[in-house]
Amino acid sequence: MQNYEVATFAGGCFWCMVKPFDEQPGIIKVESGYTGGHTENPTYKEVCSETTGHYEAVQITFDATIYPYEKLLQVYWQQIDPTDAFGQFYDRGQSYQTAIFYHNEEQKQLAEKSKQELTESKRFAKIIATKILPAKTFYLAEEYHQDYYKKNPLHYNSYHVGSGRANFIKTNWGDTNEK
Repeated sequence: MQNYEVATFAGGCFWCMVKPFDEQPGIIKVESGYTGGHTENPTYKEVCSETTGHYEAVQITFDATIYPYEKLLQVYWQQIDPTDAFGQFYDRGQSYQTAIFYHNEEQKQLAEKSKQELTESKRFAKIIATKILPAKTFYLAEEYHQDYYKKNPLHYNSYHVGSGRANFIKTNWGDTNEK
């Protein structure tokens, strides 16, 4: 049996956070869900109401010998606007804020190091607002949210572009992370 690890990232709408990680060598699965809140088994409607304290997030099961956590962090930063403390692109509110949820001390240290390196790079003029928080219970989102980019490619692509995410990524990171 493999010794897989888990990483959890909130980066705004979870639909857009699956594709960059999915189907990469060493990535076992990427699931959409909710974490960081106080309500057990929240629904999408409840999370969107901004009353549960949850973030939309992805939980990634990975083989660190093939795809190390540091690489996950690098891909993560390239999917978000890390300077926006109030949501991501046109999705506003706490449930769309960015956060790295660490599962152990090593992940915490690596996340803090990567955030510091991004800050020192001066890539962004504003302060990096992404939080680094201890992992909490992760609740799977409803089935229709899982692998949304595969199930609804036209709507996903329209949303990815229309929300401003695609242009932000291209402007700030180039085409290096497009599949």
